[in-house]
Amino acid sequence: MLIKRFPVFILSLALSSLVRANDIEMSVVGLEDALQDNVDAYLLSIPETDYEVSLRFQSRLETNITKALNALGYYQPEFRFEIIEDKELIVHVSPGEPVIITKLDIVIMGEAQTDPDFLQLISRSGLKLNQPINHGQYDGLKSSIRNMALQKGYFKGDFSESRLEVVPSLNQAMIRLHYDSGMRYHFGSTEITGSQIREERVKSLQPYESGEPYHISKVGEYNQNLSNTDWFSSVFVEPDLSQLDNSRELQMKVALAPQARNQLETGIGFSTDVGARGTLKWKKPWVNDRGHSFDSSISLSLPEQSIVAGYKIPLDDVLHEYYRIQYGMKKVDSRDTKSLESNLSVGRHWLLDSGWHQTVRVRYLLENYEQGIQDDVGHFVLPGISFSRTRTKGGSMPMWGDRKTITLEYGDPSLLSETRLVRLVGGTSWIRGIGTNHRGLFRIDGGANFTQEFEKLSPSLLFFAGGDNNLRGYGYESISPKDETGALTGGKYMLTTSLEYQYRVTGNWWVATFYDYGDAFNESAEFKSGAGVGIRWGSPVGPIRLDFAKALDAEEGKDEYRIHFTLGPEL
Repeated sequence: MLIKRFPVFILSLALSSLVRANDIEMSVVGLEDALQDNVDAYLLSIPETDYEVSLRFQSRLETNITKALNALGYYQPEFRFEIIEDKELIVHVSPGEPVIITKLDIVIMGEAQTDPDFLQLISRSGLKLNQPINHGQYDGLKSSIRNMALQKGYFKGDFSESRLEVVPSLNQAMIRLHYDSGMRYHFGSTEITGSQIREERVKSLQPYESGEPYHISKVGEYNQNLSNTDWFSSVFVEPDLSQLDNSRELQMKVALAPQARNQLETGIGFSTDVGARGTLKWKKPWVNDRGHSFDSSISLSLPEQSIVAGYKIPLDDVLHEYYRIQYGMKKVDSRDTKSLESNLSVGRHWLLDSGWHQTVRVRYLLENYEQGIQDDVGHFVLPGISFSRTRTKGGSMPMWGDRKTITLEYGDPSLLSETRLVRLVGGTSWIRGIGTNHRGLFRIDGGANFTQEFEKLSPSLLFFAGGDNNLRGYGYESISPKDETGALTGGKYMLTTSLEYQYRVTGNWWVATFYDYGDAFNESAEFKSGAGVGIRWGSPVGPIRLDFAKALDAEEGKDEYRIHFTLGPEL
């Protein structure tokens, strides 16, 4: 039943639809399922101020209900109106017998006659012999055929016959759809205008070959590929339809506009790990006509200051394969660590078909440091390989996602390193949602240094635990083995894990409860745990997290409670 009142509200029951305005109550009975739903939709278009028990209103109701039933194949409905005390109007409707499809003549001609996509459209249309006619299905099939033709390059296709004939007196309907697709056009040459990048570079992003059958998805993919390079401020790819009569092959037109050669970005952030932090980024999306690019950033906080500059050289597969040369300098003055670290790396990057990002690189690490009572300079040349992949479905607070990373590095005295070292670092995070209001997060991260001369490792190669994204309830990098003076020394190994449940309170606001567990250690672990509750907000600039955590294994005399605040993605 459908009910309307003033103000309007709707209540569904099994076999009727009821509407009330002012003191007039109107109901429609005798229909069910799709017929009832369609009548409801038509009646919703009548203003509440028009409801009355007059013959004129009854005629209007009869017209609207008849149209709703005709659309689903019922052309001979019968009506009976019942008026109760001039305040209630009941419309009794008998839909009658449906109009049945007795002739179904659907033919695809031209080069599309054997195209499986067109045949599939017909089979899924819902139009079948000896079934009630549905005007929506008929119109939907016609529209789908036209759209499919445009998508696949049958640009001169048209209906030679398009008729739906209904004989209500016989309850019969006849459909005749004859579509002549003509020939299917193919991709031709590509004309590029407005590009500051070499033409062969731009064409290398083309996902089709000249002479290949046209498909609009390939055009969209080309457009996306060009946009993803960050070389251009605008990208427009389209076929030249003005030349349809000249050749089967369509010339493709690519109009481009250069991206600004220099881009600056500033930012201010805050986390309880490092406090307030300011950033400045300078980027050159294209340095030359070969598509090389340059990026740099400066990050400043009280315990850490860093500068990073990188140069990217794309290879033949511009988007997925490239070299990157990077230099970074970082100064740390935090707890028992004072360090000035320089890293120079050269890496070869691939995006594999499986979605994994693979990097093979070699980096040179020079670090002048004080770690506890140790004061030294470390030199390491570290060849390595890494794999990473991040997948998400949803916005800033996805209901499904995962992150996986693993890095393996090797150092040897014969390669100018302080000592022989095998270093392994990896981690994985999972997000899974149930319904729309429940999210679960699981994370595990770990690292290991395999070496016989552990004391020769510099601080940036060691492991510390604790902080906003690690063991909440404990200070940033406050967990590691200690020397005889009680100063933190960093660990050979680290293993941390976290389990978190979130519940949506309203909109983009969530509450969370979590449990963290882990340690940074040398030979044997003394695992520590932290637990707490938090608030999550999916803000326009990304997830914001505020956590209230308790260190369940805090040292005597240390703060047991800590507030953690972070801004950034969860994966």
